Amino acid sequence: MDSRYTNVIDLNDMGTGRWLDIVKLASKIYDDPSAYAKACDGKIMATLFYEPSTRTQMSFQTAMLRLGGTIIGFDNPATSSVAKGENLKDTTKIVSGYADIMVMRHPSDGAAKAAALTADCPIINAGDGGHLHPSQTLTDMLTLYREKGRLTDLTIGLCGDLKNGRTVHSMCKALAGFEGIKFVFISTPQLGMPQYIKDILMASGCTFTEEASLEAAMPSLDVLYMTRVQKERFASEEEYDRLKGAYCLDRAKMALGRKDLIVMHPLPRVDEIPMDVDDDPRAMYFKQAHYGVFVRMALILTVLGEPDRKYPLLVGKEFRSVNCANPNCITHKEKYLPHYFRGTDLLECEYCDERTLN
Repeated sequence: MDSRYTNVIDLNDMGTGRWLDIVKLASKIYDDPSAYAKACDGKIMATLFYEPSTRTQMSFQTAMLRLGGTIIGFDNPATSSVAKGENLKDTTKIVSGYADIMVMRHPSDGAAKAAALTADCPIINAGDGGHLHPSQTLTDMLTLYREKGRLTDLTIGLCGDLKNGRTVHSMCKALAGFEGIKFVFISTPQLGMPQYIKDILMASGCTFTEEASLEAAMPSLDVLYMTRVQKERFASEEEYDRLKGAYCLDRAKMALGRKDLIVMHPLPRVDEIPMDVDDDPRAMYFKQAHYGVFVRMALILTVLGEPDRKYPLLVGKEFRSVNCANPNCITHKEKYLPHYFRGTDLLECEYCDERTLN
């Protein structure tokens, strides 16, 4: 099933050439933002945020305003018809009729793809549960492009909650397409990287190792990408409390890193990076967040500038009697959605990529 629009749901739908185009455009905008001040004059962007956000929501809104466009939307579903029980299809169908482009964050995995099936404007995925976060990945790529000067031949440590971290999932899927990338997964077994991400890396020939100790990994890294332990992704507060302090990047651990190391974080942080690390010139997370505005300006321009470029949404087959094994998949909440999977025996959900036996 194809979309009528250029959606940005999963960066892997587009290919590395298009990602580089967006990153290079973002870098040009960063160097001369005034040249793009009226690029979206008369355009309307809707931001539908079903869960809290500061950086992603505000950077998208700032991006559209700096391009000369206007914004509508909500940042709390309790103030919309969602609170009355309106389903995802009806909400996004209505709002997409008011706007030229729609940006959506949702707590359910696969929600952005589900909305794109029936929306009447292009959709950008601003985070769907613990699944993907493509605009953050492009922000991360711009940070690497400008601060390391390349997107190849890098050893990147990913530390913290790798199980639930949509930012690290998106980053792995994207950077696996570049030469010389090596990942080091630094986590507890309970918070380790999902198997489907490891399978993608192995299929692409991308090298990765797993490490329990941040101290042991530090000397080998070009980039350290820290993540918080996400309380909202845990079934119980007890489990969260047990794991939340597993990894902390303090000044002693920073001393083990290379002089040209850069430290990134999608933010918000909790206690995984103390504030006294902020003054280290290798701490790049605030500048990284600033880069996000320019990436989202480039992303908006790219989507609105490609009305005839379409990407497939559902490429597998419908299995009406098979339910996705992921309890957070959007198909469990929105019962009207067709159950599409890739494969035959071991099925991969088209919405959230979870594997399910037929």
